[in-house]
Amino acid sequence: MADNNDFDRMLMNLTRSLAVALGERDRHTRLHSERVVRLSLELGRECGLSEDQLAVLALAAEFHDIGKIGIPDRVLQKPAPFDDDEWENMKQHPVIGERIMLAIGHEHTAQAAVAVRHHHEHFDGSGYPDGLAGEAIPFYSRIISLADSYDAIAVTRPYHKARGHAAIMDILHAEAIVKHDPALLEIFSLLIERSPLRAADA
Repeated sequence: MADNNDFDRMLMNLTRSLAVALGERDRHTRLHSERVVRLSLELGRECGLSEDQLAVLALAAEFHDIGKIGIPDRVLQKPAPFDDDEWENMKQHPVIGERIMLAIGHEHTAQAAVAVRHHHEHFDGSGYPDGLAGEAIPFYSRIISLADSYDAIAVTRPYHKARGHAAIMDILHAEAIVKHDPALLEIFSLLIERSPLRAADA
């Protein structure tokens, strides 16, 4: 019977394989996920999370978009806004991601799966897939949501140009209470000023 160290090594190899698969499917998503991990961990440490909690947060942040593996190329790579049907399709990626993480069958990946499912919930309850609001949204998900939004706005995509740091923060503050946890945003606003991942000024 394999001991815990063997299982941990197997888990590490499995998650590394998933990361490679995501990169092969969509290099942009893979690079974005790497930056989201780093930003999420910075925010998690600032919030006083334990090492075990940070490990779960890192796993969830790394694979928050793994469900995009199940989204058709015509939607995933569309260089224009989605129509209603395409948007409904894209909104399935957190649910698909949760299923993928749960299939690994480890305590940490089960916790990460919950965070993956809910990283597009909005603080006012207007997000997806379950319309959770406020502190009903898992804490890991609220952290990832902020890191995800910051990096997404900072990088040029087919449907928008990269924004400078000040413009990004203006957008995030405008989304506070509606999209983001305002208390977390306050902490993030301070740490991002000294982060190596701070976007350049416009």
